[in-house]
Amino acid sequence: MAQSVRDKLAVVTGASSGVGRATARLLAHEGAHVVLVARPSDRLTALGEELGAAAHMLPADLTVNADIDAMVRQAEQQFGRIDVLFANAGIYLSGPVIEGDPDEWDRLLQINVHSVFRAIRRALPGMLARRSGDIIVTSSISGHQAIHWEPIYSASKHAIQAFVHGVRRQIMAANVRIGAVAPGMILNELWGITDPAEVERLVAERSGLRSEDVAEAVLFMLTRPANVCVRDLVMLPSDQDL
Repeated sequence: MAQSVRDKLAVVTGASSGVGRATARLLAHEGAHVVLVARPSDRLTALGEELGAAAHMLPADLTVNADIDAMVRQAEQQFGRIDVLFANAGIYLSGPVIEGDPDEWDRLLQINVHSVFRAIRRALPGMLARRSGDIIVTSSISGHQAIHWEPIYSASKHAIQAFVHGVRRQIMAANVRIGAVAPGMILNELWGITDPAEVERLVAERSGLRSEDVAEAVLFMLTRPANVCVRDLVMLPSDQDL
């Protein structure tokens, strides 16, 4: 029997835009209490106001290790537990390695990899003690195959895949689930697509996913029966040739 997220406490990183914002909205609509984690911004404030009592804003900079630790500590202190951690924050880089800026690579790895590892490490003790919890990480099709025009981004998502697969085997006996959702092309800010008309055109052409499509996949993973762990959910636009 499918589970419900109603009354669960879900921490969503990267909540101010894209997949994070869409997932926070959907979880709140389904009755969850959502902790919105992102850098302080008008968009984060607007989302908190939109979701009302279901949402709790927690501004944080995930490039700062102390902010990651404080994010989990404050959520647990205020609400007593974290039922769901959606580790979603990320940035994107592409282009030839020979033309790349290693400082930008370091920032990408700090956000896409290190912050995810640290957030999961920090959230696990409470989940393991309660023998209950769900962790979902935003990966990418780039984590399943090395894409030549984005080798640094692909490397970060391959790291996510290896981590999720290894951690799952370490924690599965404690009834804590971990999985990765791995989308292809998403029509949102990460890819520089913000015009609603452009989004609808590309959706009609079957060449892109809405952020909401990915949010629905996350909800599907969270609501599977307790005996089911969706380790990897790979989703592509039906016209994406990868």
